[in-house]
Amino acid sequence: MKRALPLFLGSLFAASCALAADWRKIPIPPLSEFRVQQPKRIDLGNGMVVFLQEDHELPIVRGTARIRGGSREEPAQKVSLVSLYGQAWRTGGTRSKTGDALDDFLEARAAKVETSGGLDSTTISWNCLKESLDEVFPVFVDLLAEPEFRQEKIDLGKGQIETSISRRNENSGPIASREAGKLGYGASCPYARVPEYATVAAITREDLLAWHREHVHPNNILLSVAGDFDSASMERRLRDAFESWPKGRAAARGDDAISGAAPGIFFIARDDVDQSEIRMVHLGSRKDNPDYYALEVANEILGGGFSSRLFSNIRSRKGLAYAVWGQVGTAFDHPGLLSIGMGTKSGTTAAAIEALLLEIGAFQKNPSTPEELARAKDNLLNSFIFRFDSKEKVLAEKMSYAFYGYPADFLERYRAGIERVTADDVARAAREYIHRDRLAILVVGKAADFEKPLSTFGKVQEIDIAIPEAPGEKVGK
Repeated sequence: MKRALPLFLGSLFAASCALAADWRKIPIPPLSEFRVQQPKRIDLGNGMVVFLQEDHELPIVRGTARIRGGSREEPAQKVSLVSLYGQAWRTGGTRSKTGDALDDFLEARAAKVETSGGLDSTTISWNCLKESLDEVFPVFVDLLAEPEFRQEKIDLGKGQIETSISRRNENSGPIASREAGKLGYGASCPYARVPEYATVAAITREDLLAWHREHVHPNNILLSVAGDFDSASMERRLRDAFESWPKGRAAARGDDAISGAAPGIFFIARDDVDQSEIRMVHLGSRKDNPDYYALEVANEILGGGFSSRLFSNIRSRKGLAYAVWGQVGTAFDHPGLLSIGMGTKSGTTAAAIEALLLEIGAFQKNPSTPEELARAKDNLLNSFIFRFDSKEKVLAEKMSYAFYGYPADFLERYRAGIERVTADDVARAAREYIHRDRLAILVVGKAADFEKPLSTFGKVQEIDIAIPEAPGEKVGK
């Protein structure tokens, strides 16, 4: 019997190989219908929106409150306020428990309560075993309502941000990405601002308390809960905790102030490297654009993976880069950036720029072959399911739609939207959203090693990335 099984498997393998001698003749079954378990939505009378998603696979309960208002609304003279807020909110503890005491309490129960600050919102979440929910949930509620922002934890957070400022010019890749964002959006735009020593020093404990008072109101909060619970019981728990909480002032949207750089060649000198980082940017689009699905397919053809044009032609055929990418970025409620980039040897910098520009021009003239179109759509649709292969991922996506005011079925529309994309749609996307003459082209590298001067491509504007001095101190580059 032990010998029969290997013989059987060997015969089966041989038969399979014979049947699949030409892989192109293997029949591909149609994709099955995309169905997800819909979360239960509850709208409390005070404006808080709750989503519940039961998932009994593991005895765990996770919850996340997303609160409107993020770093794009912080004052320009206090950049990193929201980042510091998100850190000191948790580490600073509550009025009744220090952050260190919370650490001990939660670790003893294999639980977490975490906070963070983001671009357009702040979040507070919990993660615990089902059996510990009665103990951990009150900690979440207490931290949401009564944070203390103890000064020693604020100072610790400031020190960590200052350390990251001091080290931000160590590597070319992060430098290129950071400065490309400034070129695309404008250095003063909230989507591109970076903290400086002075902006960190300007933040006070009262700023954090004021931010909390101004933003943490039920009508600014979306709360999602996923895991091993009964929805009716969880709804009662949440109503008891939050329904009596009075409304506050709605969070105000800040001024995006997008003013990207004019097209041109920009250079950051680094004489200690043997590789150049190249970025090409201009403004992109939004996910609610009717051309969103055409852009998804166009992005996949141009720079979406190993079979994309940029990867195949610039990396595989010309050997100019290990990694190369490109896409028209889309965001939910503001324009993303068209971003094309790569790293190459210093001695092939000009050749790499020429190759990127050549591919952009070729893509606009001939955006897709029938084979590329079919492959791009297949890649997107076959990978789509893995982006939402758990109930918790679906819940997070659905909550994002509610946060940004998108249709509740936006996720379910994706497959049909991609399937409808035609070659004409891709051509229109390439024509309307990719503009070679609008590109800001940034190079970070050692000019002495370039095979051609950057001035070959136009007037070069140098960017100074020296770190401004901290108040009362002398700081090097």
